[in-house]
Amino acid sequence: MGEQDGVGDPDPFLRLWTPHRMAYIAGENKPTSGDAGDGCPFCRIPALSDADGLIARRGEAAYAVLNLYPYNPGHLMVVPYRHVADYTDLTPDEVADVARLTQQAMRAVRTVSAAHGFNVGMNQGDVAGAGIAAHLHQHVVPRWGGDTNFMPVIGQTKVLPQLLADTRALLAKHWPSSD
Repeated sequence: MGEQDGVGDPDPFLRLWTPHRMAYIAGENKPTSGDAGDGCPFCRIPALSDADGLIARRGEAAYAVLNLYPYNPGHLMVVPYRHVADYTDLTPDEVADVARLTQQAMRAVRTVSAAHGFNVGMNQGDVAGAGIAAHLHQHVVPRWGGDTNFMPVIGQTKVLPQLLADTRALLAKHWPSSD
């Protein structure tokens, strides 16, 4: 493979393109208001089939869905059905379901991909880095030793070895049925 024209000064590195990240950067699927409804992807997703919505598991008050713009393979989000922005505004049932689905997500990802660890957390508000601040969501990001290799550090990209639909099917198949 030869040099890619238009990438700046020639160097010995080939380029791997991740065009799906541009959709995220451009704000695709990002609501223009904080209102609930069709403009909010987290309100819209539960009306889709599990396969179309990339839902790995539905709970009573929340659901687990694959991130369209994952940090790592198997990156899930646990989202309450109710359109609520702040963790302190969740009901006790919602808190319990978010926690239960988070534990189950970790178990499923460990079963499927032997993750060594996880980053679990919520970005509360725009200033904290929430991509969709109006609808709370908890990230469950699997981690492996060495996953911060040259690709994200030098190449500023991640390589995902599996299509999201295939990952969703695998996680749903291995999702634990109980705590």
